[in-house]
Amino acid sequence: MIPRLLAAALLLSGSGVLCGAGPATAATGVPVPTSMVALGDSISSGFNACGWYVSCTSRSWSAGDNAEVASHYRRLLRLDDDIQGHNRNLAVPGSTSAGLMSQVRQAVELKPGYVTILIGAQDACVGTEREMTPVTLYRQRLDAALAALRDGVPGVRVFLASIPDLRRLWQVGRSHALARTFWTAGHICQSMLARPASVKRADVARRARVRERVMAYNEQAAEACAALGDSCRTDGGVIFRYRFTLDHISKWDFFHPNAAGQRVLAEETFSHGFEWSDDTDDTDDRQDVR
Repeated sequence: MIPRLLAAALLLSGSGVLCGAGPATAATGVPVPTSMVALGDSISSGFNACGWYVSCTSRSWSAGDNAEVASHYRRLLRLDDDIQGHNRNLAVPGSTSAGLMSQVRQAVELKPGYVTILIGAQDACVGTEREMTPVTLYRQRLDAALAALRDGVPGVRVFLASIPDLRRLWQVGRSHALARTFWTAGHICQSMLARPASVKRADVARRARVRERVMAYNEQAAEACAALGDSCRTDGGVIFRYRFTLDHISKWDFFHPNAAGQRVLAEETFSHGFEWSDDTDDTDDRQDVR
């Protein structure tokens, strides 16, 4: 998600190999999936959550296997161990909504039972306001990606996480000299973080407009998800509203979530997602993915 400083470094592949597509049969509630895929950008790939300018997929809020983070994958594993090892992370650092379809095509080949998506921060985190993705285009791309998932993997459950409040990042870091240095030297999210010490009217207004764009993306994502019906859930904006602190941010770039931040993402999103049932029998509807 860092335009130039990180361009050569960004974000890796997921852990595990999907061997199953269908969900385990459950007596009540939503069946626990036996495989999952994470889609999105550097947040979902765990960038800078455990190392210097590298993706740490094990720390991903979605498909990571680190016990400290307690990702969606780890929480589903507690409900049904059929999902063990069937977690893939296809999130690509720096991805915008334009790159989501490519990830969806890869996911369709794997036939997962559950897919998480967090995309849009990089649509707003650009060099200037003018470069931000138009809201209508963001929605078109998301609609197309969700339709491809629905058609390519019938019955797949999809979870859409809201984009974090980028202005909150400026608020918690603007008084931190090192954070300001990283943002400026690394050209990080300049649409929001340019001139971080300035409280001039023009800069305040610019930050407000970028925040409004993120809010619009989140609104459109919620509507797109609702159009899929019961197969899709969102967090209801809980991640956007969460009042994170610098304790949740990587000190390697003062931008991406660290392990503590990834854990918050996992906790808040999982509790607002599907109500998974752990009341399973021995029936296994999975098919091998070759």
